[in-house]
Amino acid sequence: MTEVPGKSRPDLDRETQLVRRALHRPVFWTRLGMVIEHGIRAFWPAWVIFGVTLTAWAFGVDTSPVRLIAVVVVLAAALGYGVWRFRLPTSQEASSRFDQATPGRPVETLDDTLAIGSSDLAARAVWSAHLARIAERARSAKPVAPDLRLASRDPFALRYVAATGVVLALLFGTFTDRNDTGLSGPAQALATGPAWEGWAEPPAYTGRPSLYLNELSDAVAVPEGSRLTLRLYGPEDSLTVTQSVTDTSPGSSTDPVQELRVDRTGDLAIDGDAGRVWSIMMDADNAPEIVIDGPLSRVAGGEMRLPFTASDDFAVVGGTARIELDLDVVERRYGLVSDPEPRADITFPIPLTLTGDRAEFTEVLAEDFSLHPWANLPVRISLSAEDDLGQTGQSLPFDMVLPGRRFFNPIASTIIEQRRDLLWTTTNGPQVDMILRAITNLPEDTFTNEDGLTLLQDAMTQLQDALDAGDLSPDTRDALAELLWEAALQFEEGNLADAAERLRRAQEMLNEAMRRGASEDEISELMQELRDAMDDYMQQLAEQQRQEGDQQPQADPNAQTMTQDQLQELLDQIEELMQQGRMDEAQALLDQLMEMMENMQVAEGQQGQQGDSPGQQAMEGLQDTLRDQQDLADESFRDMQRGQQQGQQQGQQQGQQQGQQGQQQGQQQGGDQQGQGGEQRPGGQQGQGELDAETLAERQRALQGILEGQRRNLPGAGTPEGDAAREALGRAGEAMDDAAEALEDGDLAEALDSQSEAIDALRDGMQNLGEMMAQEQQGQQDGQGQARANDNPESNRDPLGREAGNFGRLGTDDSLLGGEDQQRRAQDLLDEIRRRAGERERPEAERDYLNRLLDRFGN
Repeated sequence: MTEVPGKSRPDLDRETQLVRRALHRPVFWTRLGMVIEHGIRAFWPAWVIFGVTLTAWAFGVDTSPVRLIAVVVVLAAALGYGVWRFRLPTSQEASSRFDQATPGRPVETLDDTLAIGSSDLAARAVWSAHLARIAERARSAKPVAPDLRLASRDPFALRYVAATGVVLALLFGTFTDRNDTGLSGPAQALATGPAWEGWAEPPAYTGRPSLYLNELSDAVAVPEGSRLTLRLYGPEDSLTVTQSVTDTSPGSSTDPVQELRVDRTGDLAIDGDAGRVWSIMMDADNAPEIVIDGPLSRVAGGEMRLPFTASDDFAVVGGTARIELDLDVVERRYGLVSDPEPRADITFPIPLTLTGDRAEFTEVLAEDFSLHPWANLPVRISLSAEDDLGQTGQSLPFDMVLPGRRFFNPIASTIIEQRRDLLWTTTNGPQVDMILRAITNLPEDTFTNEDGLTLLQDAMTQLQDALDAGDLSPDTRDALAELLWEAALQFEEGNLADAAERLRRAQEMLNEAMRRGASEDEISELMQELRDAMDDYMQQLAEQQRQEGDQQPQADPNAQTMTQDQLQELLDQIEELMQQGRMDEAQALLDQLMEMMENMQVAEGQQGQQGDSPGQQAMEGLQDTLRDQQDLADESFRDMQRGQQQGQQQGQQQGQQQGQQGQQQGQQQGGDQQGQGGEQRPGGQQGQGELDAETLAERQRALQGILEGQRRNLPGAGTPEGDAAREALGRAGEAMDDAAEALEDGDLAEALDSQSEAIDALRDGMQNLGEMMAQEQQGQQDGQGQARANDNPESNRDPLGREAGNFGRLGTDDSLLGGEDQQRRAQDLLDEIRRRAGERERPEAERDYLNRLLDRFGN
């Protein structure tokens, strides 16, 4: 036979033997898994029965002989069933399972032989390569895991029930002493003989948890007022409780249920089997504290404000304020000479904080005692606070004059004084009647408020009737006091004339306070009184105008119109100046405000029936605003020039001291500027310049507020022209704000630029408003404007004597110069600006301003 390439038959047999040895281990473990699988399937009923029996044994189920025999029989039957069902798997079965689970079927492949072509070397080479791949897979093969699923054989999951029972038995059961109850701790004691249980419960408001005394020994700390609960079990008198912690029934007791209140530190003991002794340490609950914290104040209307601070160990649950008359301090004269009638002290609850911790808080006592007979008399107030334990804490007495409403009208003030005297004692009745008759003599010369006079006369009639009948009872006295109060209010807050008088008095009082340097609190109170008086006057004025309606005379177009918001802004500015100590400026602004109030119209609702249309009134207001803005810009420019002249003069003085060559030129320039700007001011005037800038800034802010009110009340909302006018006025307001900020910073050049932008925006807004009015009126405004001009020819002329433009536009519709003269004049102005801008000796700030004018108008 001829030798050919390839492996010989012995080589193939050797390779097969190597593969068989590699498969021996995984086949062995596969067979072992099959043994476990068959065993579990055969014996699972037996170990379920065994688990249930073990659980019952561990938890003390009665193990009578009959039950034991039954369990043994059932368990033996289950074991017999398992032995009968169990079959040991063979090696062939294990190899077959392994071969079926392994890719390539290595076991079956090893048993195969080359059927044909055994003499062909190429076929034998292919067969050898196949065996090599199978051998490689056999070396990495894993044993087949057993199938331990029993769901099909145990559909009720009895095996899990048995497993759970065995775990519980191992954790909580016992397998030793069969006489043990399986209980421990207090439960064991309850089951075996006398026992006890105890709890310490702190009061709920403390927020502390309850304590279980069975787990505590020795010292126990509890808050005052805690409740001790003890329960004794077992035969009667087997246990005795002895305690010294309560004030009600200290000693010993054998009651099965006992509740004790901890009132002091003491001992608590349970005598008997398994007894115990505790040392009860009581944490004392201190009484709350309350102090008056801050000065007494009175707000508008007479309401009292008194701050206080209250604190407690746990929480303050309530409190009371008590006010008593300090009779020793009362000035006993006039109606207060007689002894007062007995009157109960004033008591009312203190306010508690609604949020946060009530262990410590600060609140304000706010009450109005204007109607009380002790109003504006010396009193003494004391505060008390209470905690959950019922303990109270008192504040130190606080002496004060009981705040009440103040009346500025002389008649109202007199009525209130007589009301107080009548409430002081009814023996003052004749004196009160005499004084009231005196002030009502010749009422047509004194009283302007008919409603108030009617109320006062009714009260006088009832008082006289009661005096004649000799029956001035407390009920009658109280009814008269109420009537007198209503009459005083009517005089104080009566018609328009009274409102104007109240406004005048409020101004006089504020002026007096500013002259004598009153405190901030007094100034704030007087400012509030001025605000209230002004609001009252405005309401009365508006009511009068509504009542008169069409009978109201034609409104003066030159009269000033201010809104409520603008008035409030001016009042805020006055108060701010007063708080800053700038009394002269505040006084001047207050005088201006009161002068405007004399001829003011209320800008409220539709005013078409009062004369001019809303559009015309808005246009006139914008004209005034534009003029004021132009005047303000002129003053800013003059102030900038004065500052530049001062800097130039200081530079000249330095040049003289240093002997510089350009002295004469600087002096000549300084003389020119002096001639243009006024007299030369010394260097010490710098502070005045800063003051002027601050004053200009304040005026700019005020003008911005007026413009904002005009913008809100601008007619034509929703129309393109009206919206454009509002947008232009908005830009003007923003420019005014920028100008005010620049003035506050002392940057006059930047302020002039912003003021120029505001003027242009105002003009745009007025032009848009005029177009809107032209479209709405359709030519009717021309005739109305001509009629107004004919009535007052000088009213629509500008300072140069020219007729104002249509629809109130500032300036004139007529050309200043016509044709070539107009162009020549404009060119001359630009040439002059360029000449001055090119003069190097001029101050840099002025040249910058001139260059900006050229950038804007020179192209």
